[in-house]
Amino acid sequence: MSEKIDLAVKLFHEKKYKECIDAFSSVLETEPDNADVYNNMAVAYYNLGDVDKAEKFFIKSIELDPQLVQPYISLSDLYYKKGDLAHAIGTLERGSYENEDNMLLAHLLARVYIEDQRWDMAIDELEKVLAVQPENYDAYYDMGRVYFEMGDYESAIANFENVIEYKENNEFLYYYLAQAYEGNNEIDKAISNYLKAIAVNDKFHQAYKKVGIMFLTRNDFEDAIEYFNDYINFDIPQEEKDNVSKLIERIKAKL
Repeated sequence: MSEKIDLAVKLFHEKKYKECIDAFSSVLETEPDNADVYNNMAVAYYNLGDVDKAEKFFIKSIELDPQLVQPYISLSDLYYKKGDLAHAIGTLERGSYENEDNMLLAHLLARVYIEDQRWDMAIDELEKVLAVQPENYDAYYDMGRVYFEMGDYESAIANFENVIEYKENNEFLYYYLAQAYEGNNEIDKAISNYLKAIAVNDKFHQAYKKVGIMFLTRNDFEDAIEYFNDYINFDIPQEEKDNVSKLIERIKAKL
């Protein structure tokens, strides 16, 4: 039997999905309760674009072995890509219940909760993940996103700062941290982190506009003009260029 499975796996890796499905079907003739085979066939059907059969086989795999993690992940992703957050959440909730020690399922569940704006539930899952994986910077990042959306900028800052301990030189991280400092009315720290985002990626045009606004807030008019001028030299919509150009002229009039 292992030879049939080896053949099916080989066909899968060769992206011969129809032949792969036939080979796995042959395995099911003698192993009708093999959850792994149903999961693999579901993936093959998905790659062929047959979403309905993929869904059916993922569900069958879960029914046969509720402790098998991968079909929960794949099925929830299938629902997520269809825009069906309710079923994506339901799938991951069952997966987390059946596999309570699996932090990957808990983290994925938290992320779908975030997409569905279920902030408190996302925090519960992320806290569970961090209790087991205290150096999971992705979880800190997601926690920072949640607190930012909730308007708790101090907590967002604390979590984003934790991420920087593990992952530096990421323009988006510096940008989000700067936004959190801005929301917390810590202008100097916001400017510092917007500038760090630019230092990492000097083509990150959003940061130029943001730091220009921060300098303007601080009445540093010349610095504001400098970064606004840099911003309008990027490939941005003409209407945006015109609006920022008018702002530059108004600032110059104050000098």
